[in-house]
Amino acid sequence: MLNFYSLFSGSSGNSLLVKTENTHILVDTGVSSKKIENALLNLEIDPCTLDGILITHEHTDHVQGLGTFAKKFNIPVFVNQKTLDAMPKQKEKIPEKNIHTFTIEEKFEINDLQIKPFRIPHDAANPCGFNICKGNKKMSIATDIGHMTNGILKNLENSSFVLLESNYDPEVLMYSHYPYSLKNRIAGPTGHLSNEAAGKTISQLLTSGLKQVMLGHLSKESNFPELAYKTVVEELISNNYNENSLLLSIASRDTTSKEICV
Repeated sequence: MLNFYSLFSGSSGNSLLVKTENTHILVDTGVSSKKIENALLNLEIDPCTLDGILITHEHTDHVQGLGTFAKKFNIPVFVNQKTLDAMPKQKEKIPEKNIHTFTIEEKFEINDLQIKPFRIPHDAANPCGFNICKGNKKMSIATDIGHMTNGILKNLENSSFVLLESNYDPEVLMYSHYPYSLKNRIAGPTGHLSNEAAGKTISQLLTSGLKQVMLGHLSKESNFPELAYKTVVEELISNNYNENSLLLSIASRDTTSKEICV
């Protein structure tokens, strides 16, 4: 069993749950500790039983509740050193014995899960995505991607399930209320991934065993769930997509997703 839930996903906060029969881990804690606690309790998961928290990068929408949550429930935190050093307020709350540093591109294990962090282009200290495997089952998490790279594509290959960023639509972004500098940052090479780029990425992965995709980290100001879905499907159709070959869904901003079985 290798299952996934999106607890929160979007520019306002991100936290994801991966579980097996023996292991429960979170990826990011970008909302308040209380919200994460309540989301887990709604799934009948005691936060004290979590085996770890993986951190992609130090931006607030990925670590807002980290220190408080990890300290309250005595949970190990897995993070690379540069990211850890870039979030001193969170770091000081976490007991030193619970901090486990990893090196990007080097695999490590949490119980029955094999985890490989991989590089992503984003304007953070040392950001990463994750491959998470149990036996021959593989899922991947890739958000906050300024542009798609061959390295990311290689890491996403052979994943049965991918949570992939589909952050913005260029035209909606252009007419949004964001200041010009922020618009440039979002659309820049170390910003976020557009709906169209997400569609192109999925198209390239369809031949490597991809069965399920959840579009995540949608912007509240420069995207709409229906638009993200439509844009991705149109891109897939243009690449001779068979609608029966892929289950496509959208991660909600503040509602727990249905369970994804990998």
